[in-house]
Amino acid sequence: MDIYFSGAIRGGRDDVKIYKTIIDIISEYGHVFTAYIGDEKLDPVSGERKSDEFIWKRDVDWIKESDVIIAEVSQPSHGVGYEISTAHQLNIPVLALSKYKPGKRISAMVCGDPNVTSKYYDSLSDLENIIRDYFSKF
Repeated sequence: MDIYFSGAIRGGRDDVKIYKTIIDIISEYGHVFTAYIGDEKLDPVSGERKSDEFIWKRDVDWIKESDVIIAEVSQPSHGVGYEISTAHQLNIPVLALSKYKPGKRISAMVCGDPNVTSKYYDSLSDLENIIRDYFSKF
């Protein structure tokens, strides 16, 4: 299975340790194109040191090749939203994950998409259970 993980880079790297945990779990189910997003050394300003055009084309190509998108959406990110929208256009299923915070909700534009399964988690063990349950359906 080919998996595209989506998490904020330029939008903020506060959740990079969670990204790494998610990537470690989903790697058990297949190849993760974007495993580098879990690298704590990835700088949100200089990023990958590739042109924006290169990154866009590469990432869209990876999404097209993916069987599923796993998106951590706690940190708002234009790029993550764009990737979810691209998956929608290609009819690729998405699991959108967000830390539970009272008074905060995942965008209706994500939750309302019939291709998106939206889940909130309270702990890393809760996160792991959600991911494992999601992949058990494939």
